[in-house]
Amino acid sequence: MEEDLQELEIWLRDALAIADSVLAVEVVRIEALGKKGRLTTLLKTLGRLSPAERARQGETLNAVKQTVLALIETRLAALREAEMEVRLAAERVDITLPARPEPEGCIHPVSRTIDTVAALFGVMGFSIAEGPDIEDDFHNFTALNMPLDHPARQMHDTFYLPKRADGSQFVLRTHTSPVQIRTMRAQKPPIRIIAPGRTYRCDSDMTHTPMFHQVEGLVIDESTHFGHLKGCITEFIHAYFESDTVPVRFRPSFFPFTEPSAEVDIGCSRRGGEMKLGPGGDWLEIMGCGMVHPRVLTACGLDPERWQGFAFGMGVERLAMLKHGIPDLRTFYESDVRWLRHYGFRPFE
Repeated sequence: MEEDLQELEIWLRDALAIADSVLAVEVVRIEALGKKGRLTTLLKTLGRLSPAERARQGETLNAVKQTVLALIETRLAALREAEMEVRLAAERVDITLPARPEPEGCIHPVSRTIDTVAALFGVMGFSIAEGPDIEDDFHNFTALNMPLDHPARQMHDTFYLPKRADGSQFVLRTHTSPVQIRTMRAQKPPIRIIAPGRTYRCDSDMTHTPMFHQVEGLVIDESTHFGHLKGCITEFIHAYFESDTVPVRFRPSFFPFTEPSAEVDIGCSRRGGEMKLGPGGDWLEIMGCGMVHPRVLTACGLDPERWQGFAFGMGVERLAMLKHGIPDLRTFYESDVRWLRHYGFRPFE
């Protein structure tokens, strides 16, 4: 049997040496260890031996079997590695070739403006508050001191949803002021928030769209006065337009939710039919503001004898148009990729 085992090992090594594929190695394995394989045949002869001889020869045959398995596995590993090298060489990517051009996206001016406004007010200590686009009468009108005959409640100004069973109607919010109401009712002063978001009104022309964006701000504490409002707005305008020379004025106005109220104008020049921001003798309105009306504070459960504050609101698209020279508001929502490439911003600018 020892001669047979030596002959088996010599044959196995020679057969594996010339096996040039995984399939060829599998053929060798079957010929050695299959049901009718050479080693299997030797194992079957153990039954004819005496117990002592069977134990000795069995141990030898098992050792040889382990050697056979090890030789086969070593050859398989070498073949697999060689096949992988061939495959890698065939599938190699030439990194010296230029990459295929991919379309580059741009950040929309509305998104960039909201991010800029949020960052500037964030430096001043404001946090961001949000609310639903669909509002009820109380948060959108009543709590903001708007009586039933207020023009903003009319069907031609506001998008109303179908009446509910109790006769009430929800609306697409006409401003982000309901976020201020929700914040004052849910959070104890002091409060310092801005509320960016979409708003909806029945209007469409070069400077109005049915859906647009606003950023409103609210400050509530025990000592805030109109001087703080003026300082906050003036600082924001100079930072947003990146110029300390832009004139700012506060013109008396009226809003039902603030008292006193003011429109904020910035200086500009319209000489030669071209508008430029800065000193020039003309003015352009960009936002409204005022001290929070005592009735609004009362509706939110705050004592107007103790708490006071200011609020302001601005149109995001209007700010973007002024800063980036965009002439028509409607183009913001026409989904024209050419327009976006012209007015948009690279992600990491």
